[in-house]
Amino acid sequence: MIFKESPLRGVWLIDLERREDDRGFFARFFCEREFESKGLASGFVQVNNSLSLKKGTLRGMHYQLPPHQEVKVVRCIAGSLWDVVLDVRPGSPTFGRWFGAELSARNRTMMYVPRGFAHGFFTLEDDTEALYLVSEFYTPNVERCIRWNDPQFKIEWPGPPVVISQKDRAEPDFGPGRLAELELKA
Repeated sequence: MIFKESPLRGVWLIDLERREDDRGFFARFFCEREFESKGLASGFVQVNNSLSLKKGTLRGMHYQLPPHQEVKVVRCIAGSLWDVVLDVRPGSPTFGRWFGAELSARNRTMMYVPRGFAHGFFTLEDDTEALYLVSEFYTPNVERCIRWNDPQFKIEWPGPPVVISQKDRAEPDFGPGRLAELELKA
């Protein structure tokens, strides 16, 4: 695996290190030793799969509060998507900054999303499918969301969403109360 640091500490793009021959290629999607050698989490308890039927589907920006913060490793296995992470770590020098990258079935790039980041994506094609490893079990009572167009964070998406859940659309602006909740739980 080829690990590339992003501008946000702890967020990585991971490319496959392919062994090719006349049949195609072989590559590791995950290797505990390689993840640990970079100081990355390597214990995953769920593998999630999502299919978005329409181009312009937006999912996110989701995160869980401590002690149930998640690490995710996201890969697009059909179609393509714009994958975005947002630093919501209280006291972080990059708090409120976001980073995005295109993940596709063609480029096979993965995004490593550390604890303390909200995550979401925007599909760039119909029938886009994502597969992601998750380090914590889904815990609905500590799940939180930051609205995709919250003016505090100014995330740049490839376009306006065509499909978005009511829950993701209706989230109020991120305010002092949400920051206090993060600081209290940290």
